[in-house]
Amino acid sequence: MNPSHERFATDHPDHFFLDPENPAALERHLIGLGSLDDGEMLTGCAVAGDGNMNCTLRVSTDRRSIIVKQARPWVEKYPQFEAPWERVLREAEFYRRVVGAPKAAGMMPKLLACDEAHHLLVLEDLGEGGDYRSCYHGDVWELTTLQALAGYLSALHRTPKTGKFTNVAMRELNHAHIFIVPLQPDNGLDLEAIQPGFREAAVALLDDEPYRLEVQSLGERAYLTDGPCLLHGDFFPGSLVRTEQGPRVIDPEFAFFGRPEFDVAVFLAHLHLAKQSNMTEIFLDRYQRPEQYDEHLQEQLVGVEIMRRLMGYAQLDLSLSVAEKRALLEQSRTLVIGS
Repeated sequence: MNPSHERFATDHPDHFFLDPENPAALERHLIGLGSLDDGEMLTGCAVAGDGNMNCTLRVSTDRRSIIVKQARPWVEKYPQFEAPWERVLREAEFYRRVVGAPKAAGMMPKLLACDEAHHLLVLEDLGEGGDYRSCYHGDVWELTTLQALAGYLSALHRTPKTGKFTNVAMRELNHAHIFIVPLQPDNGLDLEAIQPGFREAAVALLDDEPYRLEVQSLGERAYLTDGPCLLHGDFFPGSLVRTEQGPRVIDPEFAFFGRPEFDVAVFLAHLHLAKQSNMTEIFLDRYQRPEQYDEHLQEQLVGVEIMRRLMGYAQLDLSLSVAEKRALLEQSRTLVIGS
């Protein structure tokens, strides 16, 4: 825990902190939540997955395995960035809403408990099959997987819209890191350290005022503005896990009611980043577009997601040369502003 986090802990002495090195405290806390059955005992816990935002543990008992996930007031992977503390509460709200779309809910873990006081969720464990980020290293998407994921978004985007669900704080955070920060020359990210020669390849977009202004405009009208459909908000291979029953979807902490084109565009962009753009039509053929779906907006948002994954803080372990990244940035410009 860094000094600022130690100060936070001092200021919140009664706050329970998830710690894989202290399973006894976790067992006591889960018993207090009523999340363990009578006589059920912890047998182990370990970090689950490679997520950015939260502390997430796979907890084994003498009867089963569950996922315990806690949000802190910072980004777990990048603790220098503050993050909305209530984000797992918005995730819990998403799980409660998605039951209105059974086909989508059936492809997600069940919410077992929500500890609002300590910003903690207990979720069904979908197993240790891992996520789909191996696609960036030559693991080819299967037809049935793409069709299932397109079916998930089709169902999700038809979830009944009742009441308000804006998730403003998380949207503002994500908006900055998608549409603003990557195109700031002084954002503190050393592109040259990420890959020698890449800084020069990125300069063209960093210096492109029309591109930057259009990306900024897209952020305002296609992301920060509310829309008609329930979105996952971060529909990329790291939020998708392999199970014996097929792909499943996790981590909807960025969810909100917005434009459906955003979810679709994020996934399509990652097909490009994985050098599998030939798969886009398979996905789109199965995706059922809601009324007034804007394919031009979809393509613009594909371009933005490509750019931010190459030039922003949410870096991926990509098998791409500088020349391939340069070509993708040129494609991003074409998709966003048309030339």
